Amino acid sequence: MKKIGIIFIIISSLCWTAQGQDYSSKNKKAVKLFEAALQAMDNGKREVAKDKLEQSLKEDPDFMEAHLVMADWLQEAMEYDSKQSGETDFPSAPTYRKEIRKHLLAVVNQRRDFFVPAWLQLGKTDLADGQYDEAIRSYETFLELEKRDAKSRKEAQNGLEASRFRKEALAHPVPFEPKNLGATVNSQYDEYLPSLTVDNKTLVFTRRFPRTANTTANTKEEEDLYMCTWNNGNWGKAVRMPDPVNSTDNEGAQCISQDGRIMFYTACNRPDGGGRCDLYMCVNKGGSWSKPRNLGPDVNSGAWESNPTFSIDGKTLYFVSNRKGGQGGMDIWKTVFENGRWSEPVNLGPEVNSEWDEMSPFIHFDDRTLYFASNRPTGMGGLDLFKATRQDDDSWSQPVNLGYPINTEGDESGLIVSADARTAIYSSNRQRGIGRQDLYSFDLPVAVRPTVTICFQGTVTNAKTGQPVGADIRMTDIRNGVTVANTTSDGKSGTYTVSLPADGKYAFHVSAEGYLMHSQNEVWNREEQQNSSWEPLTVDIALHPIASGERIALNNVFFETGKWEILSESAYELGKVVELLNQNPKLRVELGGHTDNVGKPEANQRLSEQRAKAVYEYLISKGIAAERLSYKGYGETQPVADNGTEEGRAKNRRTEMKVM
Repeated sequence: MKKIGIIFIIISSLCWTAQGQDYSSKNKKAVKLFEAALQAMDNGKREVAKDKLEQSLKEDPDFMEAHLVMADWLQEAMEYDSKQSGETDFPSAPTYRKEIRKHLLAVVNQRRDFFVPAWLQLGKTDLADGQYDEAIRSYETFLELEKRDAKSRKEAQNGLEASRFRKEALAHPVPFEPKNLGATVNSQYDEYLPSLTVDNKTLVFTRRFPRTANTTANTKEEEDLYMCTWNNGNWGKAVRMPDPVNSTDNEGAQCISQDGRIMFYTACNRPDGGGRCDLYMCVNKGGSWSKPRNLGPDVNSGAWESNPTFSIDGKTLYFVSNRKGGQGGMDIWKTVFENGRWSEPVNLGPEVNSEWDEMSPFIHFDDRTLYFASNRPTGMGGLDLFKATRQDDDSWSQPVNLGYPINTEGDESGLIVSADARTAIYSSNRQRGIGRQDLYSFDLPVAVRPTVTICFQGTVTNAKTGQPVGADIRMTDIRNGVTVANTTSDGKSGTYTVSLPADGKYAFHVSAEGYLMHSQNEVWNREEQQNSSWEPLTVDIALHPIASGERIALNNVFFETGKWEILSESAYELGKVVELLNQNPKLRVELGGHTDNVGKPEANQRLSEQRAKAVYEYLISKGIAAERLSYKGYGETQPVADNGTEEGRAKNRRTEMKVM
């Protein structure tokens, strides 16, 4: 313990300048003992120094310099014991702080400007003890008295912000009733950093346990990835994920894609790594996981990369790194998979990142709500959980603290939220659980919930043979043509899982080589979905092979009522038709217009023909040769549903494409 505290440095610079230094005490014995204490401190004899200081203060209880050096001695002792115990707030820490506060108050209560840094130290002590009113007073007094030291002023401003926030948070606690996920998930070891598929059926997490296998790793504990599934209202027994996902080295800090078929995770100090910790990826094909591969220098650097989270758009990966170019220590970055490679990572900027650390991001299934942990001042202490929302212009909202008692003076991180926007899962060592650190779930307060997400599951098959088809599946916002979610169906089973936010109008497109595309229209109301029970929707899709006589409805081609001008929301659907025709240059099609039976048959016939002609002309304007196209209006003569209901009439009002 040879470190000399800041107060001691300043006091000693005052006290050793000359013999006969003026002290606040006129008691010669007290001064002599004080100077002996300084000499002992300088020689590293800390216990001797403490004894001399105590004797000095017995001689003169108002000796301000002795109080300041004693406060500094106690601060250093507390920091040392904290390191030895491995805990910030070890059992005797409050006793230390009580004594430190006593000595600092003995100074500032005599002369508020005698030693201005005492107010800063007093503020930190009060903040650590949760005495927020006192901390606010101390920080405000320091800022009033100290005008020149920019670094100390910044520290005081941060402390003042933290004190005010914590006082307010404690006065307005949020609902919080965590429930342990149980012995099928948790063990006597540590479980943390969960990730979840969009159907809420598969949970993956990291478990740390004593190392037993021979390995090149130099740690006493091993980290592996574990998985469990939801069955009959309960989580099944967690099992270690098979090789080659896990190895005798450490694997952890993972995320799993919405459909459970792609996983990203963190591994450190691997032979194929680019830095201390790198991101890796593996894919599940037909029930078997591929060998993990390093994401390479496009993503990984010589720094630390970890904590991935993957968007439902099927291409955007967020992660944490301390690489150059960030806002602070650990920052959240993103990279996009385009044209067969990952883009250069981009920092999320000062809206999300700070000069402190940001960790464990989770991008919700709505693809716009980001949860993460940060140790910034607007928190309860340690790492707190925050929420930020991506705006329409791709900027991020000001992060919002999830509140107390979700956040405490300890570290909270690794939070994920279910697709129904109601249930959060995170790891904690605050409760008396099955092990030291367990996974818990709780109902997320309404104010910090994301958008409800609708989950679609089903099978893509050949409409003629019933055989499974590997197809591309996209959910597109028809208002702007942006792909919101993207996945593929499994080539062996045809199964798929995909999701989208329940607050808009979307085009659902399924396409595969050699098949006509499938499209349907989905319109959702956020409020209705938030108030309803949540279950994945089953949508099986039969794709029609490209063959003469086959036809499909273009369900996302829109017109104003009674008119034939194509609305802008139709652009994406018609773009997919252009894509299909370009990929199949020998394909010739007829565009057919259909109506319901409302109105006169002659008017319906004319309307249907004009609408078919409008689509015909649109495709020609996009470069499709006119000889490959024809159009025809069928009016109300070929209904596909009952015209006696609004739902049936809506299905009858359609544009079809028929292979000629």
